[in-house]
Amino acid sequence: MIDLSTTYMGLNLATPLVPSASPLTRELDGVRRLEDAGAAALVLYSIFEESQVEQSSPAVSALESYLIHIRQVKESINIPVIASLGALTLRGWTDYARQIEEAGVDAIELNLYQVPSQLDIPGVEIENGYVETLKAVRSAVRVPVAVKLTPFFSSMANMAKRFDEAGAAALVLFNRFYQPDINLEDLEIQPNVLLSNAQAMRLPLTWIGILYGRVKANLAASGGVHSAEDAVKLLLAGADVTMLCSALIQKGVRHLREIEQDLRTWLEQHEYGSLARLRGNLSQLHCPDPAAFERAQYINAVKSVQKVVVTGREAWRILSGS
Repeated sequence: MIDLSTTYMGLNLATPLVPSASPLTRELDGVRRLEDAGAAALVLYSIFEESQVEQSSPAVSALESYLIHIRQVKESINIPVIASLGALTLRGWTDYARQIEEAGVDAIELNLYQVPSQLDIPGVEIENGYVETLKAVRSAVRVPVAVKLTPFFSSMANMAKRFDEAGAAALVLFNRFYQPDINLEDLEIQPNVLLSNAQAMRLPLTWIGILYGRVKANLAASGGVHSAEDAVKLLLAGADVTMLCSALIQKGVRHLREIEQDLRTWLEQHEYGSLARLRGNLSQLHCPDPAAFERAQYINAVKSVQKVVVTGREAWRILSGS
């Protein structure tokens, strides 16, 4: 029997497959279907402080609706429930976190999504603000707290270390940066959400491979997990859990069960009795070529492209008889 169990933020999970924050968790029926399909835990859709600010005298505020949803979800399913929180102010972060904890969640994921567009604010000030936010929330609640990060730090490794030292139970790599589009008919800026593909998995794979064994926090891969093969690669790099969103939206919730079955099959075929024996085997700490995670990877990639170009030219020369 293949053991797919893992531990994430102190939570014992049956598998590493965790649906990330998405519209799939907005309704109780969707939450139940995710559990039935094999979700080991789930991250609820994100609650943003902006939603509260933008509402004008609602019967039930966005936060109150979220808290009600948490209680209903906890009564309806038996897997761990993680809230996703994005706030504007330090008070918002801590007040929301306290109320979310009281509603019964098992953990909180801080959605640190920000586009630093102010010309006069240096990067170090923004980075310090992120760390202070984590510290404030950690002091306000007792449940474990994860941080979902952007990859756009000047020193990702150092920021991971700082979040780790500030008490992050997990680092979720990475938050997707949604760029707007332009509607040429109406000449307006419009939102444009593009679902991920398997190639998006490369970025979290790189940084999970680098950070594995160097931070105490658990490592969650977010982005590009569409198949069991994607999950295996991330687990080999050192991920504790692999989060899914786009694949479930595109292929349906049942795809989660297919990935789990394929994951079991892969481990069995390669004689891994458990996930623990697999995790981190190809991280930078343990892989035969640690430099493959850094500049040497770029150099080798360029060489491989050059080889393809040369091979293509040679094939064309033969076919054309020139």
